[in-house]
Order: sequence, then C-alpha cells, then structure tokens
Amino acid sequence: MAQSGFSRIRSFRTQLNGSDAKIADFILTHEEQVQSMTIQEMANATSLSTATISRFVKRIGYNSFREFSLSLAISMPNDNTFFGEINEDDDTHHIIKKVFSGAQNALSSTLEVLNEDNISTAASWISSARKVGFFGIGGSSLVAFNAYHKFLRTPIDGFQHPDYDIQVMEAVRMTNKDVAVVISHSGRNHDTLSVMQHLQAHGVKIIAITAFPNSELAKNADLVLSSAAEEVNIRSESMSSLIAQLTIVDTLFTLVGVQMGDKTTAVLKEIRQAIDQTRD
Repeated sequence: MAQSGFSRIRSFRTQLNGSDAKIADFILTHEEQVQSMTIQEMANATSLSTATISRFVKRIGYNSFREFSLSLAISMPNDNTFFGEINEDDDTHHIIKKVFSGAQNALSSTLEVLNEDNISTAASWISSARKVGFFGIGGSSLVAFNAYHKFLRTPIDGFQHPDYDIQVMEAVRMTNKDVAVVISHSGRNHDTLSVMQHLQAHGVKIIAITAFPNSELAKNADLVLSSAAEEVNIRSESMSSLIAQLTIVDTLFTLVGVQMGDKTTAVLKEIRQAIDQTRD
C-alpha cells in the first residue's frame, strides 16, 4: 500500500518553512477540498504560483502534481484512538491484518523514497572502510545492534554499543578512513547529534538513516538513506519506522556481502562452523 500524501506531509511538516509550510498547512486543514483541486486551483487558494506548488510536491518526494494528487485519495487510518488505525470493536483477525498492513506500508513507502544511487554508494563506502561504527540512541540502538550483528557475517571490522558515553569515545577514535552509520528516526535526537559532531571533527564519512531528510542529522551527513512510515500513532512510531530501518540495514548488508564476494563466503563458512559446534 502506497503512503498517503497527507501522511507524508505530516512527516515532513516540522522541516518545512516559508511557502512550503503555507502549502502544507493549507492541505492539512482542507483535506476533502484539496483532493479534487487542480494545481492552478491550489495556487489560487494559497496565493502562490503553480511553479511554487510544483516545487513543493517534488520536495516531499513526488514526480508531479498529478502523482501527488492521486496520493491524496489513499484512505487514511482512524487516528482517534490510542492505536490510531485500531478500532475498539476490532477482533483479533482484524487487528492482525491492520498490524501487518502497517508493516507492509512502511516497507512500500520506504521503497518509494529510497535513493538507489545513495544506497549503492553507502555499500561501497562500507566495503572499503578501515572500520565501521553503527550508532543509535534509544529505539535506534536496536537497529544499530542489528546492523552490527549482520555485518559480523562479512569481513567488515564493525562495532556498536548502546551507551551514549561509549559511543562518544568510539567516535573520537575514528578517522577519515572509517565510516559511521548513524540511525535516528527524527534526525533530531540531541545525543545522536552530539555523536555526529565528534565524527565530523575526525573526518569520518557519515551515512544517516532517518525518516526526515531535512533534519539536522540528514543535512550534516555525507549520505542519507531515507525511511518512511505513517507516523500517525504511537504503535506506528515504535514499530513501522523500526521495520523500515531494519530493512534498509538488511539491504546494505546484502549489497556489501555481494560486493565482497568470496571474502564474505569465507567468513560465513567459518562462523557457521563455529556456531554449529554449540549445537552438538
């Protein structure tokens, strides 16, 4: 299921200013009206030019106003309850379907916004790095640990630790021969940004994984891998974003594994043999 245009605007809203913020606010306060508007009608309603409207829709990830307009017709979940799309009278069957649908939406939406050239470049940087650090605070530390766990199956020399102080110490030990994968859904976590500053001071290449491409993390990273999820409720924020980011990590791991070819195969073989010994 594709991501609703309204949901995408909500995701970007805190990062918008000027005419972009004006357009976003108009759309979010006139949801029924804008679904049938032409680009000229929206320009008239906001007292802006059609060119400004066109730049806005491209800035939030659409190729054309028509594509954006069609996205506005995608039905939105009910967010009047604690779990947003879950209704009080939903039975187990419907709750299961909605939870899985949310996960599927996170993946399909991320696939739409993920830049293939960026992820290919990220894989190349990781493959040629002296060492790779995986950084994340809170829920993002789970994604960072997952990345570390996966890349243990490659020749990559990687590290990860959930403690902020240790992350800072690791950051200042890195050099311009290293790569840091920094994960933050919002891109605004103060501790994460502090770690990023230490990485920058030491010339480390920074790959950011975030859902907010206009966040401070994204603006200061050397490369951005964008995730997307319908952030309309607590469950979505804690789960859908996590699923999208885990899948980006899995894609990176697969690309690096393929790039390193026989070296990866040799590491995998030795790891499997070691693990098999624990199962006898």
